[in-house]
Amino acid sequence: MPRDTTSAFYEENAETYANRARSLPKQQLDAFLARIAPGGAILELGCGGGQDSAYMLSQGFDATPTDGSAELARQAEALIGRPVKVMLFQELDADSAFDGVWAHASLLHVPRAELPDVFARIRRALKIGGSLHASFKAGEAEGYDGFGRYYNYPSADWLSALLTEDGWRHLAIAEHDGGGYDGKPTRWLTVNAQR
Repeated sequence: MPRDTTSAFYEENAETYANRARSLPKQQLDAFLARIAPGGAILELGCGGGQDSAYMLSQGFDATPTDGSAELARQAEALIGRPVKVMLFQELDADSAFDGVWAHASLLHVPRAELPDVFARIRRALKIGGSLHASFKAGEAEGYDGFGRYYNYPSADWLSALLTEDGWRHLAIAEHDGGGYDGKPTRWLTVNAQR
């Protein structure tokens, strides 16, 4: 995530953001977990308040939560009861270590120019056949929201071309309407793919 107003927002609003009323993306999470062997190793990129990792752990998976914000990591640790690694996506340096990578509403903060490298790092971190879930706010050009947070706002075609070029298999991009922390109607893109 850019070290600018985006990271400042999460550092300064971590407690409010982490403890907000948020519906677990249970349908997407269950579909993702169904593609991973019981007890499989899952890396969560951008765990926020930790609710998704807590759910994965409760289902018997070996979840490794990470977040780029030290303050959000502390909030997640309080919920999960285990350490949360403070790490930017660009610092991911694992090789064939995970059965799945869960990046729900997190990679949307990666500058467009850095997304190819981040996806390559994620692909390398996955075992052969490992699954990726990522979601993005749809759009045509990068920009900022009313809180000063940067978003890459990709289109489905743009994401599809990027991931196909990077060699991802079984790529599927779904679109749906929803909302976000800002309370505004949002068009979401959900990416599922395999290494």
